Amino acid sequence: MNAPKCTEYDYINFLVAAQQVFSAVEAARSHPDGEEKPAHDAYTRLLQRLPPDSEALWVEVQGCINVNQGLLIIDDTTLDKPYASEMALVSRHWSGKHHEVVQGINLISLVWSEGDACLPCDYRLYNKAQDGLSKNDHFREMLQQAHTRGFQPSLVAFDSWYSSLENLKLVRDFGWDWLTRLKSNRQVSLQAGQQQAVSELDIPQTGLTVHLRGYGFVKVFRTVDPHGNADFWATNRLDMTDAQRQLLADRTWLVEVYHRAIKQFTGVERGQFRLERSQRNHIGLALRAYVRLELHRWHTRVSIFNSKLDIIRAAVRHYLAHPTYCLNSTA
Repeated sequence: MNAPKCTEYDYINFLVAAQQVFSAVEAARSHPDGEEKPAHDAYTRLLQRLPPDSEALWVEVQGCINVNQGLLIIDDTTLDKPYASEMALVSRHWSGKHHEVVQGINLISLVWSEGDACLPCDYRLYNKAQDGLSKNDHFREMLQQAHTRGFQPSLVAFDSWYSSLENLKLVRDFGWDWLTRLKSNRQVSLQAGQQQAVSELDIPQTGLTVHLRGYGFVKVFRTVDPHGNADFWATNRLDMTDAQRQLLADRTWLVEVYHRAIKQFTGVERGQFRLERSQRNHIGLALRAYVRLELHRWHTRVSIFNSKLDIIRAAVRHYLAHPTYCLNSTA
């Protein structure tokens, strides 16, 4: 059997360098010249050959993080696929970017954060029509995997979508603290037998300890955004202050920075592949490309934007030294 003409690292490096077009055809066109230069079919076969799971991502990331400190954050995002009528994994999802339900692929990520670093450790693609798993099933599966891998985070943070009793109890069973947001109609009580919506409580700035039915005592906070909309936060860390909550909430925002970066710089939502295995592998390799860009930013303090631009600058500099599209002189 002949050896493959391209590897996963060829494709990852292509995603790191590419700016606009992220496809097997473009990867083949961009491959360095040589006798064994691969055709686009080689990249297509590559994406069908790799195992479509997150294990390779973890192998690369585990040496770059400290499992005994930092935050674990779980959140999902929709990869826009507005014209993909025949593409696998595409369905209708709520988009925070568009503030409406759109067509796309739902990516659920478990990221580790320390300081201003944010690295994905695990991910899942929502495809309930095929695998029967809900987002909460993926949530619990990834946390179980993190626990098996030895994580002992200072906190686990997640959105209100994942704040079910089953999820909260799982985090507690692992001995971890958590911070989440609650829906305004979530039922809590100040006195036994007197349930009321969390939005009906008079919550002081310092927070309020209440009983969450089926779980136990938690501390809730109320915040108001510039538009007057109220948010309700909850934690099992009963001694948490509002200043600490604010600091942790700001740190969890890094997951949104991560979502924006993978979409802007790795082509994670631009893969032109109809088959499910190819699409899964493209997304997985895009996340591994992000890890390289993020680690470079972390160590050099050069932004991912400028790191990508440096690649283009080198190409422009070479072209300016040897221009090929010229007009005859009219002098």
